[in-house]
Amino acid sequence: MNHPLTSPSERPPGAVRRRALPLAAACTALGLGLSGCTSGDTGATGASPVTSHGVQAATAVRQGGSLVIGAEQEPDCADWIATCAGSIWGTYIMETQTIPHVFTAAREGSDWVPEVSGLMASEPTISGGARPKITYKLNPKAVWSDGKPITSADLKYTALQIRDGKDIFEKTGYTKIASVDTPDERTAVVTLKESYGNWKDLFSGEYGVLPSHLLQGRDRDAIMKNGYTFSGGPWKIQKWIRGTSVTLVPNDRYWGRKPHLDKVTFQFTADTAAAFQAFRSGQLDALYPSPQLDVIDQITSGLPKTDIETDAQTGNLEALWMNNARFPFDSVDVRRAIGYAVDRKALVERLYGPLGVKQPAQSFNSPLVSRYAGTDFSSYVLDLKKVDQIMKGAGWAKGGDGIWAKGGRKADFTIVSLAGNKRRELTEQVLQAQLKNAGFAMRIKNTTAANLFSKVAPAGDFQLGLWTIVDSFPEPTLDASFASGSIPSAANGQAGINFMRARVPGLDGLLDQVAADMDETTRVATSLKADKLIAQDVPALPLGTVPNVLLWNKRVGGKISINPVRGPWWNLEDWGLAK
Repeated sequence: MNHPLTSPSERPPGAVRRRALPLAAACTALGLGLSGCTSGDTGATGASPVTSHGVQAATAVRQGGSLVIGAEQEPDCADWIATCAGSIWGTYIMETQTIPHVFTAAREGSDWVPEVSGLMASEPTISGGARPKITYKLNPKAVWSDGKPITSADLKYTALQIRDGKDIFEKTGYTKIASVDTPDERTAVVTLKESYGNWKDLFSGEYGVLPSHLLQGRDRDAIMKNGYTFSGGPWKIQKWIRGTSVTLVPNDRYWGRKPHLDKVTFQFTADTAAAFQAFRSGQLDALYPSPQLDVIDQITSGLPKTDIETDAQTGNLEALWMNNARFPFDSVDVRRAIGYAVDRKALVERLYGPLGVKQPAQSFNSPLVSRYAGTDFSSYVLDLKKVDQIMKGAGWAKGGDGIWAKGGRKADFTIVSLAGNKRRELTEQVLQAQLKNAGFAMRIKNTTAANLFSKVAPAGDFQLGLWTIVDSFPEPTLDASFASGSIPSAANGQAGINFMRARVPGLDGLLDQVAADMDETTRVATSLKADKLIAQDVPALPLGTVPNVLLWNKRVGGKISINPVRGPWWNLEDWGLAK
């Protein structure tokens, strides 16, 4: 799923969640990795499916005990459908463990795909036609923590709260719902206004299912925002001490696998050095650090008695975003020349080589949706002769300073990213040198995440940007970033994230087909055509994927792995104290 926006508490720093929704302050941090063994084909994403170092197989655990896990960011609220819930860390530490979803994400070979959850008695079905009907059959064993059954009324309540509510974080897909019928307690039938290829995202991607018997007719936000007592998952929120920690305890009425642990505390540790010190001393049992240079230094310096798993098959794609409506990037020739002026492979190896990412991304479909991705950007490799050919052919000439000029205007521009982010600053410095060597003058003027994603980018008040796009569900949503209708405007409520003002000829129709088509084969084929058009027009330039990393000490056992959609603690019920 494609999103815009992120709040200052999302991952990675300077990230935009791909999907058309109203912007709030935005910044996230997506986990990083460490070098190790690699498997699989890098393909369009430039990322090996899994890179791991010291990763252990599922280990036996004993019943009982507790763990303390470092959480580098504290969410603003726990009302998951409200605009205050932009933080992906809220998903990681509370929502995933307490709110049931219809579909989750599972690895299938080298791909991530939607997989029906235990909430369902069977996989939902969808009819064809102009107004498709989705039928959901609920598991009769599924109950809330108060013992009340999870019913079709809960799906209806959740759908209508999102579709019709105010101050809603994201409505994509839910606005396509015409009606929700509940023929019986365990059956919900959702009728769509039109065909919708990403229908599995409903009750699954951003949102799960909420209890209507506790929330209907009441102030949902007031009940949920500071933590809630109900649960439809394996854990319950015992307490949330603002500024300090969140503590989870088992939901004894959960119908699925029960937790091994008696308690898990997520301790907020925003300071990287302090977090690693606490991890080394044993005060913290696990960390999921964000991709900063000091984090890499901490990891590569050695962490005794530590297991590490890294995964490059993520939804995190870093790119250069060119403002197609601003000089000099209003010229497709300049944009293509930039593609040949940047040594993306050298840049990615320098930044992420020790993290298991060796090749640049060749598509704007992230590894999470790799089955929809082509490799069309692979033609853009460092080639200064090609730069000269394109620029001269477009009427540009180098001046005495070695910078291209045309019509009295030089090919100089400013890049914007996050101030104080050392990894981004290093990236900019490398780019600055590479581009100067190709005849382009680039200045650096960074700003805060809030200013960048709430003001600068939506207003198109930039020439070149450097940030990460984040897919949060294994379904294609390039339309959020590249469709002309996703350019932020009054007409769409400033909701799009086509900050580049890209208007690629012929692309909108293809993206509309991908969004609407429910036949997987034709959907993939159409997506590959869209990829080709994007690479030809170069509205932006993909750099590389940002891998995730999870660290845990030898006290921890169980089946431990990273899920790029639900986070590192997606199966916290399987964690425990190693025997």
